[in-house]
Amino acid sequence: MMEYIELLTSWSDPLVRTGQVLLILLLAWLAQRILTRAISRLGARYSLLPPEVLLPLRGLVRWLIMGSALLMVLERLGVSATVLWTAITGFTAVAAVAFFAIWSVLSNMFCALLIFTMGPFRIGDTVEVIDSADKPGVKGRVVAINLFYTTMQDLAEEAAGAMLQVPNSLFFQKSVRRWR
Repeated sequence: MMEYIELLTSWSDPLVRTGQVLLILLLAWLAQRILTRAISRLGARYSLLPPEVLLPLRGLVRWLIMGSALLMVLERLGVSATVLWTAITGFTAVAAVAFFAIWSVLSNMFCALLIFTMGPFRIGDTVEVIDSADKPGVKGRVVAINLFYTTMQDLAEEAAGAMLQVPNSLFFQKSVRRWR
């Protein structure tokens, strides 16, 4: 008789946890279905929000509920919520810093692709990047275009022969005057 009790107690903990996990998932699915239907019905009945807002709102509710359910399931399986939250926020911070660090490089590369495909100017053209209406800008003859910079030969009399390297993204942020 003691063997059966020991066997039952050794199996009860995993069965209880499995039941709890299934209950969490079922309740989350039901809550998600009920809330998204309620949002749809309220939007249709009272026309408070346009349909373009209802779809993202339903998606947000769905993701919040399922994310909360996932955290509850992981907690039931023994994962500390503090450790999980720390990992998520740490990863997000590193990703944000990396994104901002590489943004200017990607911007210049994308603008180089646009310069090559759209052809707002070519090698040999004289180009002026206008800073504002009352200030003269950077003016030169285009001698090279690469992924990050457009190299121009300066046409100003005091700097004749100097080379200017203008970031490609600048050509899409400012007004450009071109002579062929």
